[in-house]
Amino acid sequence: MPETATLTQRVLRHPLLWPVLALVVLLLINVVVKPNFFDIRMQDGHLYGNLVDIVRNSAPVLLVALGMTLVIATRGIDLSVGAIAAISAAVACTRIVGAGDEAALTTAVLACTYALAVCIVLGAWNGFLVSVVGIQPIIATLILMVAGRGISMAITDGQITTVRNGWFSDLASGYVLTLPLAFIIALGVFVLTAILTRRTALGMLIEAVGINPEASRLAGVRSRTIIWTVYAFSGFCAGVAGLVIAANTNSVNANSLGLWIELDAILAVVIGGTSLAGGRFSLTGTLVGALFIATLARTIPNIGIPSELNYLFKAVVVIAVCLLQSPKVRALFRVHRRGPSVPVLAKGSAA
Repeated sequence: MPETATLTQRVLRHPLLWPVLALVVLLLINVVVKPNFFDIRMQDGHLYGNLVDIVRNSAPVLLVALGMTLVIATRGIDLSVGAIAAISAAVACTRIVGAGDEAALTTAVLACTYALAVCIVLGAWNGFLVSVVGIQPIIATLILMVAGRGISMAITDGQITTVRNGWFSDLASGYVLTLPLAFIIALGVFVLTAILTRRTALGMLIEAVGINPEASRLAGVRSRTIIWTVYAFSGFCAGVAGLVIAANTNSVNANSLGLWIELDAILAVVIGGTSLAGGRFSLTGTLVGALFIATLARTIPNIGIPSELNYLFKAVVVIAVCLLQSPKVRALFRVHRRGPSVPVLAKGSAA
């Protein structure tokens, strides 16, 4: 019995308990509304169904959220990821359109490589402003958030650029082993990030910088290099997400591509249990948070919420999940479950 009680307490105290329960509740709501929600079919050698759509649609948010997780772990924030995604798509699409053989595989590969290189440079620029110049992260990334849209508009001349390259469109619509390629790419980046941060000292250094940057510096940790690295990685993740989003429509609208994706990414990170105050982070929690955001987006039309109330309903659900994760709310639940504590009088004291 004591071992069972201890295991139960560990489960109840686990930071992923409420995000996972919230995800399960959303899925059950969809099943109640549409009993065939979990149905998955094989067609043309690929898996199709609502669950497949959810994991595919979660790929861009998961990609951006992975970079955002490491940035937040260093006490930072990156508001420019949406603009960087738009720049990535603009560079790739204009490069494909301007190539001699638009439909060639080498054209798509070179275009994506150029786009990601630009995004890494932009992320490193954010890291430079934060770690070297000393600008607050929210201001440093806000600069690129505003300017980035202008840059992407300049690249595309303010036009919607359409591409006709099957290799490029496969980033969003392709399948590998019956699974969506977009999610496999996101999962690959997730695994790579997990290996680099949990199997090497990088994760510990990131957490040390987030907990106390000054103490880390005195201990010999190169805080500037760590911060520079995580912002460059965030730019890379945003760039990959931008390519996936553009491939989904075979076009880029620089004015709207990736718009507000930074907010979904931040929500996914927070829902996953990573603190905005920096320090310890959870990549698995970020994965659960991204799936939660994608499932919520699928749930809203399924249960008949009017389109004009989408954002309001989404905000209410996210607030509820975040409140359930709050230590103060958990402590309040524990007090009500146990009942008010009764002070014990010392022996011989007056009543």
